[in-house]
Amino acid sequence: MKPYVQERIGIYGGTFDPIHYGHLKVAAAIWEAFSLDRFLFVPAFIPPHKRTWQISASYHRYAMVVLATLNPPQLANTRFAASTIELEAPSRPYTIETLQQLQTIYPAAELFFVMGADSFAEVNLWREYERLLTEYNIIVAARPPATGLSAQHLSAKCQQRVIDLRGSKRPFLDDVSEPNVFLTDYVAVNIAATDVRAAVRTGQPIDEMVPPDVARYIRTYDLYRN
Repeated sequence: MKPYVQERIGIYGGTFDPIHYGHLKVAAAIWEAFSLDRFLFVPAFIPPHKRTWQISASYHRYAMVVLATLNPPQLANTRFAASTIELEAPSRPYTIETLQQLQTIYPAAELFFVMGADSFAEVNLWREYERLLTEYNIIVAARPPATGLSAQHLSAKCQQRVIDLRGSKRPFLDDVSEPNVFLTDYVAVNIAATDVRAAVRTGQPIDEMVPPDVARYIRTYDLYRN
Protein backbone atom coordinates (compact mmCIF):
# COMPACT_ATOMS: atom_id res chain seq x y z
CA MET A 1 0.00 0.00 0.00
CA LYS A 2 1.31 3.44 -0.92
CA PRO A 3 2.25 5.51 2.17
CA TYR A 4 0.50 8.76 2.93
CA VAL A 5 1.96 11.55 0.81
CA GLN A 6 1.62 15.11 2.04
CA GLU A 7 3.29 16.68 -0.96
CA ARG A 8 5.26 15.86 -4.10
CA ILE A 9 8.65 17.49 -4.42
CA GLY A 10 10.78 17.71 -7.55
CA ILE A 11 14.55 17.65 -6.99
CA TYR A 12 16.67 18.94 -9.88
CA GLY A 13 20.35 18.40 -9.19
CA GLY A 14 23.16 19.65 -11.36
CA THR A 15 26.13 21.93 -11.72
CA PHE A 16 24.04 24.79 -13.17
CA ASP A 17 27.12 26.51 -14.58
CA PRO A 18 25.08 28.48 -15.51
CA ILE A 19 21.38 27.69 -15.16
CA HIS A 20 19.60 28.39 -18.46
CA TYR A 21 16.19 28.37 -20.13
CA GLY A 22 16.53 24.69 -20.95
CA HIS A 23 16.64 23.84 -17.23
CA LEU A 24 13.72 26.13 -16.47
CA LYS A 25 11.46 24.89 -19.25
CA VAL A 26 12.09 21.27 -18.33
CA ALA A 27 11.31 22.07 -14.70
CA ALA A 28 8.08 23.86 -15.60
CA ALA A 29 6.90 20.98 -17.82
CA ILE A 30 7.66 18.40 -15.12
CA TRP A 31 5.98 20.55 -12.46
CA GLU A 32 2.76 20.52 -14.47
CA ALA A 33 2.85 16.91 -15.67
CA PHE A 34 3.61 15.41 -12.24
CA SER A 35 1.38 17.81 -10.27
CA LEU A 36 4.25 18.79 -7.98
CA ASP A 37 3.80 20.93 -4.89
CA ARG A 38 7.39 22.11 -4.57
CA PHE A 39 10.46 22.09 -6.81
CA LEU A 40 14.03 22.41 -5.57
CA PHE A 41 17.05 23.19 -7.74
CA VAL A 42 20.07 21.67 -5.98
CA PRO A 43 23.42 23.03 -7.19
CA ALA A 44 26.19 20.53 -6.56
CA PHE A 45 29.35 21.69 -4.82
CA ILE A 46 31.45 19.63 -7.21
CA PRO A 47 29.71 16.59 -8.70
CA PRO A 48 31.72 13.41 -8.01
CA HIS A 49 31.96 12.58 -11.72
CA LYS A 50 33.20 16.12 -12.57
CA ARG A 51 35.90 16.60 -9.94
CA THR A 52 38.59 17.07 -12.59
CA TRP A 53 36.57 19.77 -14.40
CA GLN A 54 36.96 23.53 -14.05
CA ILE A 55 33.68 24.63 -12.44
CA SER A 56 32.63 28.10 -11.30
CA ALA A 57 32.60 28.87 -7.58
CA SER A 58 29.58 27.46 -5.81
CA TYR A 59 28.37 30.86 -4.59
CA HIS A 60 28.18 32.13 -8.20
CA ARG A 61 26.20 29.10 -9.37
CA TYR A 62 23.85 29.26 -6.39
CA ALA A 63 23.28 33.00 -6.87
CA MET A 64 22.35 32.47 -10.52
CA VAL A 65 19.87 29.72 -9.60
CA VAL A 66 18.28 32.05 -7.04
CA LEU A 67 17.97 34.81 -9.63
CA ALA A 68 16.54 32.44 -12.25
CA THR A 69 13.81 31.14 -9.93
CA LEU A 70 12.51 34.51 -8.68
CA ASN A 71 9.15 34.21 -10.47
CA PRO A 72 10.10 34.56 -14.14
CA PRO A 73 7.14 34.21 -16.57
CA GLN A 74 7.84 30.58 -17.47
CA LEU A 75 7.58 29.60 -13.78
CA ALA A 76 4.32 31.40 -12.98
CA ASN A 77 2.22 29.76 -10.27
CA THR A 78 5.03 27.44 -9.21
CA ARG A 79 6.90 26.99 -5.94
CA PHE A 80 10.47 26.88 -7.21
CA ALA A 81 13.48 27.50 -5.01
CA ALA A 82 17.23 27.00 -4.80
CA SER A 83 18.56 24.62 -2.16
CA THR A 84 21.95 24.77 -0.44
CA ILE A 85 21.74 21.22 0.87
CA GLU A 86 24.79 20.05 -1.10
CA LEU A 87 26.71 23.30 -0.87
CA GLU A 88 26.51 23.23 2.92
CA ALA A 89 27.34 19.54 3.29
CA PRO A 90 30.55 18.89 5.27
CA SER A 91 31.45 16.16 2.76
CA ARG A 92 30.75 15.99 -0.96
CA PRO A 93 27.54 13.95 -0.98
CA TYR A 94 26.44 11.54 -3.64
CA THR A 95 22.89 11.79 -4.99
CA ILE A 96 21.62 8.90 -2.89
CA GLU A 97 22.90 10.67 0.24
CA THR A 98 21.29 13.97 -0.72
CA LEU A 99 17.93 12.30 -1.31
CA GLN A 100 18.16 10.47 2.01
CA GLN A 101 18.73 13.79 3.76
CA LEU A 102 15.87 15.47 1.91
CA GLN A 103 13.55 12.60 2.79
CA THR A 104 14.45 13.19 6.45
CA ILE A 105 13.68 16.90 6.08
CA TYR A 106 10.38 16.15 4.28
CA PRO A 107 9.28 12.81 5.80
CA ALA A 108 5.76 12.91 4.35
CA ALA A 109 6.87 13.92 0.86
CA GLU A 110 7.23 11.85 -2.28
CA LEU A 111 10.49 12.83 -3.95
CA PHE A 112 11.03 12.97 -7.71
CA PHE A 113 14.65 13.31 -8.76
CA VAL A 114 15.15 14.86 -12.20
CA MET A 115 18.10 13.98 -14.42
CA GLY A 116 18.98 14.48 -18.06
CA ALA A 117 19.30 11.75 -20.65
CA ASP A 118 23.12 11.99 -20.57
CA SER A 119 23.19 11.35 -16.83
CA PHE A 120 20.71 8.50 -17.18
CA ALA A 121 22.93 6.86 -19.78
CA GLU A 122 25.67 6.46 -17.17
CA VAL A 123 23.58 6.17 -14.01
CA ASN A 124 24.67 2.56 -13.60
CA LEU A 125 28.11 4.00 -12.68
CA TRP A 126 26.67 6.09 -9.83
CA ARG A 127 27.05 5.26 -6.14
CA GLU A 128 24.36 2.74 -5.10
CA TYR A 129 22.44 3.32 -8.30
CA GLU A 130 20.04 0.41 -7.73
CA ARG A 131 18.94 1.92 -4.42
CA LEU A 132 18.55 5.28 -6.13
CA LEU A 133 16.34 3.87 -8.88
CA THR A 134 14.22 1.66 -6.64
CA GLU A 135 13.78 3.79 -3.52
CA TYR A 136 13.07 7.14 -5.19
CA ASN A 137 11.10 8.30 -8.20
CA ILE A 138 13.39 9.26 -11.07
CA ILE A 139 12.31 11.50 -13.95
CA VAL A 140 14.54 11.32 -17.00
CA ALA A 141 14.19 14.52 -19.02
CA ALA A 142 15.21 13.83 -22.61
CA ARG A 143 14.84 16.09 -25.61
CA PRO A 144 12.46 14.84 -28.30
CA PRO A 145 12.90 12.86 -30.39
CA ALA A 146 14.46 10.69 -27.67
CA THR A 147 14.83 7.64 -29.90
CA GLY A 148 18.24 6.70 -28.46
CA LEU A 149 17.04 6.61 -24.86
CA SER A 150 17.31 3.09 -23.48
CA ALA A 151 17.20 1.26 -20.14
CA GLN A 152 19.24 -1.72 -21.30
CA HIS A 153 22.22 -0.66 -19.18
CA LEU A 154 20.18 -1.09 -15.98
CA SER A 155 19.85 -4.23 -13.91
CA ALA A 156 16.74 -6.36 -14.47
CA LYS A 157 15.41 -5.15 -11.11
CA CYS A 158 15.65 -1.52 -12.22
CA GLN A 159 14.34 -2.15 -15.72
CA GLN A 160 11.09 -3.37 -14.18
CA ARG A 161 10.59 0.10 -12.68
CA VAL A 162 10.83 1.97 -15.99
CA ILE A 163 7.66 3.69 -17.24
CA ASP A 164 7.94 5.20 -20.72
CA LEU A 165 5.99 8.47 -20.95
CA ARG A 166 7.59 9.70 -24.15
CA GLY A 167 5.03 11.20 -26.48
CA SER A 168 2.54 11.76 -23.67
CA LYS A 169 2.20 14.31 -20.92
CA ARG A 170 0.86 13.14 -17.59
CA PRO A 171 1.68 10.02 -15.57
CA PHE A 172 -1.01 8.28 -13.55
CA LEU A 173 0.74 8.44 -10.22
CA ASP A 174 -2.26 7.18 -8.25
CA ASP A 175 -2.00 3.88 -10.12
CA VAL A 176 1.53 3.08 -8.91
CA SER A 177 2.42 1.93 -5.41
CA GLU A 178 6.22 2.13 -5.54
CA PRO A 179 8.92 4.44 -6.92
CA ASN A 180 9.50 4.32 -10.67
CA VAL A 181 11.80 5.60 -13.38
CA PHE A 182 9.81 7.82 -15.74
CA LEU A 183 11.19 8.47 -19.23
CA THR A 184 9.93 11.82 -20.54
CA ASP A 185 10.49 14.06 -23.55
CA TYR A 186 8.38 17.10 -22.73
CA VAL A 187 10.64 19.91 -23.94
CA ALA A 188 12.68 20.33 -27.10
CA VAL A 189 15.23 22.99 -26.13
CA ASN A 190 18.63 22.92 -27.75
CA ILE A 191 20.55 24.78 -25.04
CA ALA A 192 23.46 23.53 -22.95
CA ALA A 193 25.55 25.28 -20.32
CA THR A 194 28.59 24.74 -22.52
CA ASP A 195 26.84 26.79 -25.24
CA VAL A 196 26.30 29.67 -22.82
CA ARG A 197 29.91 29.64 -21.66
CA ALA A 198 31.19 29.46 -25.23
CA ALA A 199 29.00 32.38 -26.28
CA VAL A 200 30.29 34.54 -23.43
CA ARG A 201 33.88 33.59 -24.20
CA THR A 202 33.49 34.63 -27.85
CA GLY A 203 31.47 37.76 -27.17
CA GLN A 204 28.16 36.43 -28.50
CA PRO A 205 24.76 37.40 -26.98
CA ILE A 206 23.24 35.03 -24.43
CA ASP A 207 19.88 36.75 -23.90
CA GLU A 208 17.95 33.94 -25.59
CA MET A 209 19.68 31.28 -23.50
CA VAL A 210 19.46 32.60 -19.92
CA PRO A 211 17.08 34.86 -17.96
CA PRO A 212 17.94 38.59 -17.96
CA ASP A 213 19.04 38.62 -14.30
CA VAL A 214 21.40 35.71 -14.94
CA ALA A 215 22.86 37.44 -18.00
CA ARG A 216 23.45 40.58 -15.92
CA TYR A 217 25.08 38.56 -13.17
CA ILE A 218 27.44 36.90 -15.65
CA ARG A 219 28.42 40.32 -17.02
CA THR A 220 28.77 41.90 -13.57
CA TYR A 221 31.11 39.23 -12.27
CA ASP A 222 32.86 38.66 -15.59
CA LEU A 223 32.17 34.94 -15.61
CA TYR A 224 33.21 32.54 -18.40
CA ARG A 225 35.58 34.97 -20.09
CA ASN A 226 38.49 32.56 -19.92
